[in-house]
Amino acid sequence: MRTLSNELASHIGEQVSIKGWLHKKRLLGGLTFINVRDRGGLVQIVIKDKDEVEKLRGLQLGTVLEVTGLTKEEPRAPGGVELHDASLTVLVPVEFEPPIEIDKPINHKPENLDTLFEYRVVSLRNLQETAVFKMRSTVTRALREFFYQNDFTEIQTPKLLAAATEGGAEVFKMDYFGREATLAQSPQFYKQMMVGVFERVFEIAPVYRAEPSATSRHMTEYISVDGEMGFVTLEDLKKFLSGQINHVVDTVWQDHEADLKRWNATKPVLTEVFPSIPMAEIHEMYEKATGETVYDKKDLMPAEEKWICEYAKKNLGSEAVFVTDWPASEMKFYHKAQTERPEFADRMDLLFRGVEIVTSSMRENNHAVLLEQLKTMAGGDPEAPGFKYFLMAMQAGMPPHGGFGMGLERLTQKIIGLSNVKEATLFPRDINRLAP
Repeated sequence: MRTLSNELASHIGEQVSIKGWLHKKRLLGGLTFINVRDRGGLVQIVIKDKDEVEKLRGLQLGTVLEVTGLTKEEPRAPGGVELHDASLTVLVPVEFEPPIEIDKPINHKPENLDTLFEYRVVSLRNLQETAVFKMRSTVTRALREFFYQNDFTEIQTPKLLAAATEGGAEVFKMDYFGREATLAQSPQFYKQMMVGVFERVFEIAPVYRAEPSATSRHMTEYISVDGEMGFVTLEDLKKFLSGQINHVVDTVWQDHEADLKRWNATKPVLTEVFPSIPMAEIHEMYEKATGETVYDKKDLMPAEEKWICEYAKKNLGSEAVFVTDWPASEMKFYHKAQTERPEFADRMDLLFRGVEIVTSSMRENNHAVLLEQLKTMAGGDPEAPGFKYFLMAMQAGMPPHGGFGMGLERLTQKIIGLSNVKEATLFPRDINRLAP
């Protein structure tokens, strides 16, 4: 019967059998020590018998083994346990020398990332790399938990569309049996339509952006966390997002103490409800503090995003901050303008540790206004397949509603403290990489 490495502490003094991959091998004072990796972690094994040592001759890390031995306490070993009097069975021999040293810390400097991604199928076996994606899995679970705790219904929407929902050039086009189709830039219209069915919906799924950007924050395929809520205000969205991020951070820190130590991660400083600062005020604060002039006042520069998060941490007790009062001239046709100040969109972005991770807004739910905004802001044809059914749902009766899109990789990256969003992605896709 197989025992996992993280179960060995409850089997001290017993003969057990483990199965896994050869992770490390070293000779010390006439004894051979090996580490075997399984899904529970690592176990150290002491081999004295020369015949057992001989079984490993010529074999590389990654060799699949079954090891039987006596479990003994050893505080210096992984998990405080090691196996003695070991007997080895080679299940799958590996003679190929791995291109990445999986038993040592991997270089994450920008100039080494291409090598890291090229050999991703091997580098992910490094425990420090594995930890990133165990934590990302927990981030996803915690996000989903919070949605369910707040009465959301999970949906899955099409990624093959007849036309782009968001407009613009950032769309992948393809042949669909003789017709042109696009890959979904977001589930925007579908999640809004489903508010009229379920009232609160969410989706965690891939989206595609044909962005010709080679930056540390952009990819052509990423996982978007989308939520949409009926009968809410922007203040309700602020409270929800603040609660959700706090829940995610607390869950990761509760479940991954050892993994976080591997990355020297520090727990984010957050308030119960994150502070809000109007965009124009951020421009003024930044210019006054840095002496630099902001020429484009319709958005925040990356340097401003980083600066305001540092300011908020020091002065407002939060590494997350909402940016409000976006110019109505920049809003999407389905966004809603503020009732009292129509020159501003009823929109906010959530910045976290120096980067935008969420865009959120109230949606225009008046069919007549929406129809006019489609024509004047987007130059859209109401009968086009990309808009026709969305408008049909709006015409059928839609309450005041709003929602958001959140980048899963950016959130994971910033929680751990990684420098590039691609480091939080199993197999990144950008303008240069389409494999592995």
